[in-house]
Amino acid sequence: MGANALAKAIAISGGQSSLARRIGVKQGHIWHWLKRSGVVPAEYVIAIEQATGGKVSRRDLRPDLYPGDDAAPNPALTTTVARAGEIAEEDRLRAQCYMLLAQTLARPPSAAVLAALAKLDGDSSPLGTAFGALARAAAEATPAALEDEYHRLFIGLGRGELLPYGSYYLTGFLYERPLARLRDDMAKFGIARAADVAEPEDHIAALCEMMAGLITGAFGAPASLTEQQQFFADHVGPWAGRFFRDLERAESATFYRPVGTIGGLFMSIEAESFAMAA
Repeated sequence: MGANALAKAIAISGGQSSLARRIGVKQGHIWHWLKRSGVVPAEYVIAIEQATGGKVSRRDLRPDLYPGDDAAPNPALTTTVARAGEIAEEDRLRAQCYMLLAQTLARPPSAAVLAALAKLDGDSSPLGTAFGALARAAAEATPAALEDEYHRLFIGLGRGELLPYGSYYLTGFLYERPLARLRDDMAKFGIARAADVAEPEDHIAALCEMMAGLITGAFGAPASLTEQQQFFADHVGPWAGRFFRDLERAESATFYRPVGTIGGLFMSIEAESFAMAA
């Protein structure tokens, strides 16, 4: 769908060169996206939408980043249905927290997701207080405003304020050895990336969904606590806390500030729980 949408944008703009001038890239980039990669980089989709006067939307160009309200929350995976009834209550709650993080970080929350988040009710604990702050932020937010905030934080023009990928946080570069190790472990658990998704699998939202799936049995039988602990120690724990602290302090964050607080607190709780169980 993305390549067809790009071809339409080219036609509306009067050719590849014209579109390239409008969005500030070389004509060769347009040709490569159309003929070779088949994917428009995330940082240019809104520019193309604006260049075409909205006739080609961001959802047409990158439905994986800007899906409809009924789309699954996952940016990078194909999973089976979780068998939540087979796990303990405390594990079900852990999985729900991971999925909340996945839903909010995979893409801008839809109106339906915002309505659900606005109903969250927390206790007086630090994590409960953060859930209450997220509920208030969700009640005040609109999908349009969140698309802009999400774009500033994670996509940007060239790059967003934050790069939510394990390889970047651990090495300073994308597509490095941490991603290769993650893919090896995904294969062991039967976790597969969706064919129509361009994002690397070490996106924080994808990793949160993987953790939820390991807990609930979305990829087969629920993973043992030892397996969950090892996956967390290898792919989540070394960097996710830093990412969530950065998100909590990000200049562009409003709705996403309590998401950062929740993520940071929850990562600390998970690390401490795993350490106690070792």
